[in-house]
Amino acid sequence: MLDIALWYNFSMKILVTGGAGFIASNVVDAYIEAGHELAVLDNLSTGKRENLNPQAKFFEVDITDKEKLAHVVTEFAPEIINHHAAQIDVRKSVEDPVYNAKVNELGTLNLLDAAVKAKVKKIIFSSTGGAIYGEVKKKSGADENHPQEPISPYAITKRSAEMYLHSYKINFGLNYTVLRYGNVYGPRQDPLGEAGVIAIFCGKIMAGEQPTIYGDGNQLRDYVYVGDVAEANLLALSQGENQIYNIGTGKGSSVNDLFAYLKEIYKFNNEAIYAPARAGELFRSVLNCKKIEKELGWKAKTSIKKGLKLTVKWAKNK
Repeated sequence: MLDIALWYNFSMKILVTGGAGFIASNVVDAYIEAGHELAVLDNLSTGKRENLNPQAKFFEVDITDKEKLAHVVTEFAPEIINHHAAQIDVRKSVEDPVYNAKVNELGTLNLLDAAVKAKVKKIIFSSTGGAIYGEVKKKSGADENHPQEPISPYAITKRSAEMYLHSYKINFGLNYTVLRYGNVYGPRQDPLGEAGVIAIFCGKIMAGEQPTIYGDGNQLRDYVYVGDVAEANLLALSQGENQIYNIGTGKGSSVNDLFAYLKEIYKFNNEAIYAPARAGELFRSVLNCKKIEKELGWKAKTSIKKGLKLTVKWAKNK
């Protein structure tokens, strides 16, 4: 990432919500490596203290606590807020949509109100490409104008937050960039996110247990390495004003592919267990990322095989 760091000849003050989590902690590291001044806000409900970069200030605050959140934003006075804090478990969002909305919608509104009052210049928002488009039949993948058919309350609240960002731009002049992630994987990953299957498989294989594959295993997802995602967040600091971008590889990998790659990397001799498909699961979710490549010069560089090797190396060291 040092090559990208050279593009920035000045330091920004950046607040990252959810910065103790899997994706956002990698983003924090990239920002600090690029020379920026960082603060992290996280309630540590799913984020881990061990993920915190010691060079960043840390505020243990929940985004649903409007008063404390506003105090932190005013006190730190960031130029940019990178908003990753969220309820990210799709199944939990189905079981408890009210809690999901409280965190993902009301929490985001608390943050936007605080940002307006503190005269923050821009919000970078982590949305979902893996869940917002529904079934993707186009061979080229879903672009940003693809019909949106969010099924889970999680995806619905992500789309709702995008619309609030547009509203706050029109009404209050708060700029934004939305990054719709594919299925992000890599070091520090936990089993909760859309690419959680990789973390689950790694855990099972290292324990000598057989992973479970639901359905026939041919479901396709756009798995994107977290290091590439961090680079997109770096570029979004000074580009992509008031735009939405897909962040993925443009290629689909099946669950069977993932297991085969991990089996080879770990030299695992057992087979997976197949179980009935889970209700409501998408069969094909692949993103078209030509827009961000054309406008910001970003393209995923890490192949699924290389990314899995890096992930396994981290998991073994941990």
